[in-house]
Amino acid sequence: MITDPHPDAQTAIRGAGLRVTESRRAVYEALCEHPHASADDVFARVVATVPSTSLQSVYNALNDFVDAGLVRRIEPAGRAGLFELRVSDNHHHIVCRSCGAVEDVDCVHGAAPCLQPSGEHGYALEVAEVTFWGLCPACSTDVAA
Repeated sequence: MITDPHPDAQTAIRGAGLRVTESRRAVYEALCEHPHASADDVFARVVATVPSTSLQSVYNALNDFVDAGLVRRIEPAGRAGLFELRVSDNHHHIVCRSCGAVEDVDCVHGAAPCLQPSGEHGYALEVAEVTFWGLCPACSTDVAA
């Protein structure tokens, strides 16, 4: 039996110390169904179930979720910011240069890319993000054809 890795919206939102609203619940559920979604993608899904929700409400909910640690914002170069619920582990992303598909990439043990900067720069490091770029299987097939 496959279990959903995400708690229900009400539990997750309250657990993050936020008030549960219909819009926040719909935003959370949209992210459960569609990881790596842009704010516009989330908005399109939310208004299908809660038509009175504004785009600004979706942005507010996403920003509140990021600030509360409930959601992670990733920003692939040259693309709109994307939001995901997978925040409890260290993982990276792979992005298709052609269609923009994004997938999670679990960290590999052993030889790793540079995650510690060389030298002393005086920064208090918070996170290292790695984004792999390439062609997804579908786009690779299209190029080969």
